[in-house]
Amino acid sequence: MGALGLLICTGSSRLKGQGARDSTRSNVSPVFTPAHRTVLDAVRDFFNRHRAPVQPIAYTHKVHLGNGMVCTDCHIAVETGPVASIPGVELCMTCHQMIATDKPEINKLAAYQARGEDIPWQRVYDYSPTAHVKFNHAPHIRAGVGCAHCHGDMTQQTVAVRAVDLNMGYCVNCHREEQASIDCITCHY
Repeated sequence: MGALGLLICTGSSRLKGQGARDSTRSNVSPVFTPAHRTVLDAVRDFFNRHRAPVQPIAYTHKVHLGNGMVCTDCHIAVETGPVASIPGVELCMTCHQMIATDKPEINKLAAYQARGEDIPWQRVYDYSPTAHVKFNHAPHIRAGVGCAHCHGDMTQQTVAVRAVDLNMGYCVNCHREEQASIDCITCHY
């Protein structure tokens, strides 16, 4: 058994015994950690491995950007707030009531709109809750950081994929290069 397996096994058995003894004193749990559902989730988080999200609609960035659109046409809040905003069905249907209405993916859009549902997009980029990171797009946009710097070249992507490994080292190196603050509270608050 590897060191990680041994650590996990001994740690969890110790917690189980401790939980049984101290259950009246505190809420000790036999769960590996309250921040992760499973040990495998904790290991994935530690090694920054993310599952590829499955999107409900195969939105083609390559086609839209190739037709002259820009990121802010759909991600409208990116310049003003912390979140880039993922477009809702109404925004998509602004164009697609008349454009490419015969395409299967557009039919899916129309069906969401007809049911009064928003598109259940899956996040591609996010930080682990254990990182306690609060990322704000607006100051990055104001500083002239292009979308491709953190999201990769979307003109070459169909459905968005995690093209850049946004870990602490990546962010700190960029902040150093751009002479931006590397004070912990800049991102961890």
